[in-house]
Amino acid sequence: MEQLRTPHVVVVMGVAGTGKTTIGPLLADRLGVPYAEGDDFHPPANIAKMTAGTPLTDADRLPWLDAIGDWAHGRAGLGGVVSSSALKRAYRDRLRAAAPGVVFVHLTGSRELIEERMSHRQGHFMPTALLDSQFATLQPLQPDETGVAVDVTGTPEEIADRALTALRALPEAAR
Repeated sequence: MEQLRTPHVVVVMGVAGTGKTTIGPLLADRLGVPYAEGDDFHPPANIAKMTAGTPLTDADRLPWLDAIGDWAHGRAGLGGVVSSSALKRAYRDRLRAAAPGVVFVHLTGSRELIEERMSHRQGHFMPTALLDSQFATLQPLQPDETGVAVDVTGTPEEIADRALTALRALPEAAR
């Protein structure tokens, strides 16, 4: 169990299929903090839309982002890891407003790799057909946002280790 000097809430972000649900718990375990699955915060109407192949609108995402933000706010000073696509800067700004000090781990990979991984998933409501809309919506982390980008090639353990190393490399003032 490796802990950052100050417990932070880490948001594992990225398009569908990057491995947020796999990497998030591994990272939480390495940090010694709880993990929350972002998909569990979706209202049933959002899940129904995505299951039907309909992309969510910004309005659809607001209650979901607020629920994640509430969880992150409750973990302030205690630490935690939560998954959330957090595709747009405005979504990340909303999460930061609810829980100042959150740190983002943006899982990145080629569309081809992500599609390949999604095609092998079972029991998930997000169809591969929505991947193009995810990439079209994605606004990568900007230099003024506290976070790191981590490539998703390799094993889940390797990815989680790279994420932890990248988080530790952030200046203390940034995390």
